[in-house]
Amino acid sequence: MDRPVVTLENADAVYDYYRDHQQNRRVARLAYGALAGRFRPRVRYGDGARERLRSLIYDDTRLIIAVNHVSETDPYTVAAAAWSSALRPVIGRTRVLAKDELFVETEPTGRKRVIAERTSQRRRIEMMGGIPVFRSRDHGLRAVSRAGSQMMDLCAERLSRGDDLAIFPEGTCNDGDPAVLQHVGSGVGHIIARARARGVEPKLVVMGLHYGPPPGKYRSASVHIDVPEIDLPDKPVSISRTVAEYLQVAVELSVRQY
Repeated sequence: MDRPVVTLENADAVYDYYRDHQQNRRVARLAYGALAGRFRPRVRYGDGARERLRSLIYDDTRLIIAVNHVSETDPYTVAAAAWSSALRPVIGRTRVLAKDELFVETEPTGRKRVIAERTSQRRRIEMMGGIPVFRSRDHGLRAVSRAGSQMMDLCAERLSRGDDLAIFPEGTCNDGDPAVLQHVGSGVGHIIARARARGVEPKLVVMGLHYGPPPGKYRSASVHIDVPEIDLPDKPVSISRTVAEYLQVAVELSVRQY
């Protein structure tokens, strides 16, 4: 299937394509390793979290990895942290939700250099397992309603087929206090509820990120990973609140441990 143009109007073709898209896992591992060498995150764990994470991966349990959103560099920091942590075995089979503008391949100017840069960016995001998200803040709540439902169904299907999922549940970069999580919408709850309807019971992994001040603020980020030993609630809104509660703790610890 040809790679579709990623626009809201083309959402049907977009999600048909990413329903089956699979990056080259060997290339993904090499790229994640290179990012780890470049960004050098400092990964720490909650009590027993590393051992529990290894056990869940060994048992082939599906994971929902919830990460706070601090900067546009976060996907690369998360990739570096995955390589540097117990998450390394899931590289190449983890889908990562990313805003649709990261998948745009052309600019109105039509300059070849800009087009090449954008194309390269899309391929990098796809190599990381990216799935586009059309955000209501960019397109309007009513306009993205159907596409949002398609995206959540796609995520649930990929989970049921053996993938894991990384998500930035705040939906946008935090321009305020990095120690305080922004509002977490119900999207992550709906994805988990739809996965359950397909017979999958994902386990929650929270990853708190914190960067120091410039210069070089994106290197040596503090990353705190925890695996709460909990059963998530039934209702999507309650699930999202629980995710926010545990992610807030991970964020606070990543700030404290910087």
